Amino acid sequence: PRVELAWAMKAHQHAQVYFNLISSVEPKFLKLTKVDERIYEEFRGSFRELRVDVLDPEELKSEAAK
Repeated sequence: PRVELAWAMKAHQHAQVYFNLISSVEPKFLKLTKVDERIYEEFRGSFRELRVDVLDPEELKSEAAK
């Protein structure tokens, strides 16, 4: 249990650092990896009309969204 707790604490620290790094850059200038670009292209191919800047949970639950 102590090893798992230590791992979880370290993972949380890394996640916080990573989040702070990507949050400090304006999104239009953020370039991650080629894999991330591919994921985004696939996402946009499936969800062309989805506005990711403003997500409304109720809209996502609607019959049209499903």
